[in-house]
Amino acid sequence: MNATPVGIDIAKNVFQVHYVDAQTGEIVNRPIKRAQFLEHFANRAPCLIGMEACGSAHHWARQLTKMGHEVRLMPAQFVKAFNIRNKSDAADAKAIWRYSSRARRWQ
Repeated sequence: MNATPVGIDIAKNVFQVHYVDAQTGEIVNRPIKRAQFLEHFANRAPCLIGMEACGSAHHWARQLTKMGHEVRLMPAQFVKAFNIRNKSDAADAKAIWRYSSRARRWQ
């Protein structure tokens, strides 16, 4: 499995995805519509995905796990400490990514 962590902030219509591209080193922080969400991850190599635990997070975790990704759900109170800017979907996704990159604590 690819060790690249991905942080996802789940919202109603648009999900925010944050990760660092392993080949280019580019920081990717972009919105993905709900309809294209699974298609985006179907085209990626299996990786570690972090999401805040919420009502729909378990559904998306099951779908991503079927594709071979490792999904870890975390309480929002733990992610809050990693958010260094104002609250927004992009900032939340980055905070989730920061927490996901320290995944050794979860094991």
